[in-house]
Amino acid sequence: MREVILYSAASLDNFIARSDGGIDWLHYPEYETPGEDYGYHDFYNTIDTTLMGNNTYKMVLGFDVPFPYPEKTNYVFTHSKEYQNTEYVSFISEDIAGFVKELKTKRGKDIWLVGGGQINTLLLNNDLIDKMILTLIPIILGEGIQLFNGVSKETKFDLVESKSYKSGLVQLTFKRK
Repeated sequence: MREVILYSAASLDNFIARSDGGIDWLHYPEYETPGEDYGYHDFYNTIDTTLMGNNTYKMVLGFDVPFPYPEKTNYVFTHSKEYQNTEYVSFISEDIAGFVKELKTKRGKDIWLVGGGQINTLLLNNDLIDKMILTLIPIILGEGIQLFNGVSKETKFDLVESKSYKSGLVQLTFKRK
């Protein structure tokens, strides 16, 4: 069965973005090492599907590049039924948990839960996150969008790997018990 993997970066105080959705702090020069992608390329090759909330999708559209995942199957979850599917994205507005449960049973590679906080919480609370790869950035933001935004149920994970980098970043990989 395919796994849903939450692959994300977070500040030390557990924020994935500023309150306005900004992620500029992820690209401060002191956190970048030439030639180091923190395992992103290897991870990206293990997935064929992305899942993201509407706000995360809007943020992705703001990158200074064409849509970044054109060779993947991409689903955006939204409460609005007004969105039309695009060349790269299908919009899902009903029974998100049921949709993801069904998606996990289909043939294919693993599934990347890109985020954000609301969809992370929904899938966590429905036992649909199998693995988390979190890269901790050594910064305190003070406020912003939390990794899990809303009431999360208690869910236990085992630490299966940790890596530290010269830039100060630490990457932790967890599997759900």
